[in-house]
Amino acid sequence: MAIPLIGEKFPEIEVLTTHGRMKLPDAFKGKWFVLFSHPADFTPVCTTEFIAFQKRYNQFRELGAELIGLSVDQVFSHIKWVEWIKEQTGVEIEFPIIADTGKVAEMLGMIHPAKGSNTVRAVFFVDPNGIIRAILYYPQEVGRNMDEIVRIVKAFKVADENKVAIPANWPNNELIKDEVIVPPPTSVQEAAKRKEQYKCFDWWFCHKKV
Repeated sequence: MAIPLIGEKFPEIEVLTTHGRMKLPDAFKGKWFVLFSHPADFTPVCTTEFIAFQKRYNQFRELGAELIGLSVDQVFSHIKWVEWIKEQTGVEIEFPIIADTGKVAEMLGMIHPAKGSNTVRAVFFVDPNGIIRAILYYPQEVGRNMDEIVRIVKAFKVADENKVAIPANWPNNELIKDEVIVPPPTSVQEAAKRKEQYKCFDWWFCHKKV
């Protein structure tokens, strides 16, 4: 089975989580959700990632997005690990974690052939219509940048709501700072008027504030 691609519907699956059974993507219908996999419970890098995700959980929710984790571990392992994190660090993990048998990980291409049955650090961004909008893959040995994951959700919301494109390093772009890029014109007439309507380097590269 080919893994789902950007622009395709997230596959309909029923999963067992630390918050009970859930049907995806229906459980988050009308919301963005970020599904991320981690190699294993009770491992140092994964522990730092879960704390980092939790520290930003309110930011995700303010953007109308939910988090859901996944690894090929049993649910009692997830529950005990979450308890350990709270006892040792004072951080309570509030989002659900999928206890996968390997089926979901295989379906989403999260298993690296050279790494046994552990999942790599994959991230799926799914929009309110259940469409996969972005996919990130990190190796087991490198922890993710959570601020970038927040930024991607925020960028998608701005792009969708304003019909614009988002520049590199937004909102701290080296060229246009926090502004966004206006879509290219679709006719000679529109191109001729473009510089009168927006700030432009040329008619094909115009930008504006949102």
